[in-house]
Amino acid sequence: MNEQHHNSIVIDGLVIAKWDRALFEDMRKGGLTAASCTVSVWEGFQETVENIADMKKLIRENADLVTLVRNVEDIHRAKREGKTGIILSFQNAYACEDHLGYIEAFADMGVRVIQLCYNTQNLVGTGCYERDGGLSGFGREFIAEMNRVGIMVDLSHVGANTSREAILASTKPVCYSHCLPAGLKEHARNKSDEELRFIADHGGFIGVTMFPPFLRRGVHANVMDYVEAIDYTINLVGEDCVGIGTDFTQGYDKGFFDWITHDKGRYRKLTEFGTIQNPEGLRTLGEMPNLTDGMQAAGWKASRIEKVLGANWLRVFGEVWAS
Repeated sequence: MNEQHHNSIVIDGLVIAKWDRALFEDMRKGGLTAASCTVSVWEGFQETVENIADMKKLIRENADLVTLVRNVEDIHRAKREGKTGIILSFQNAYACEDHLGYIEAFADMGVRVIQLCYNTQNLVGTGCYERDGGLSGFGREFIAEMNRVGIMVDLSHVGANTSREAILASTKPVCYSHCLPAGLKEHARNKSDEELRFIADHGGFIGVTMFPPFLRRGVHANVMDYVEAIDYTINLVGEDCVGIGTDFTQGYDKGFFDWITHDKGRYRKLTEFGTIQNPEGLRTLGEMPNLTDGMQAAGWKASRIEKVLGANWLRVFGEVWAS
């Protein structure tokens, strides 16, 4: 394994994969210190609690490989023990339904990141695939409660107006945990230069994804295309507020994408991704050291690589999770 990769804290800001021991073994192979792992998208409160219970059981059964993360020290401990820290996260506020009290309940269960909307409108605000009316009154209270209990606000799939208002409303740093710059490829899920600068200027954080439909060369991309996207973002906002958020969907088939891309209204779909194939050299989590190789090949300084691999995420998580 690449020596700098092996020695660094490596944090992936978004993984939504099929959770099992084989995946955890691949995380170890890839040198992942911690990963923000999606346990809810369209599920309501009860089903999400069941997902969390299942994930915690899986963590207990694979305690030689993984450990639950509740705070930054847990990430440091995972590094010392050669394990991967599992950060419980949601990609939608749907699980909280219309009850602000559920936010603290989920925080007590260990949830540390919640995305406000997934592509479409909910009670909090609007996603990136429809006309954006901005943050609702409930949404403002929702963010205030997230700030209070130490859950990070994620805006990756959130519309531009709702994101801007959320950035201004939050008293703690917010993030795009997994996004790409529209300056390299125009897409509803990608963020404009203006949006990227705005979140950075207001103390927020940007995790750059490698999800192929949003990359400049799509399914023809390789590791260096991913490095290019991270580099583009750093050139816009600086190297201190940028990290990785791969959006690995490892282990899933077309049925998963059909489910995840649905919209309000029976049988409606928001988008069609086509073929999903991760960049060459990063097909699986186990190949993550190739990303560090790519950064070095691009001439990055060791200090920048260390920040982007995980030190930046570690700092911002510390700022948000502190109660």
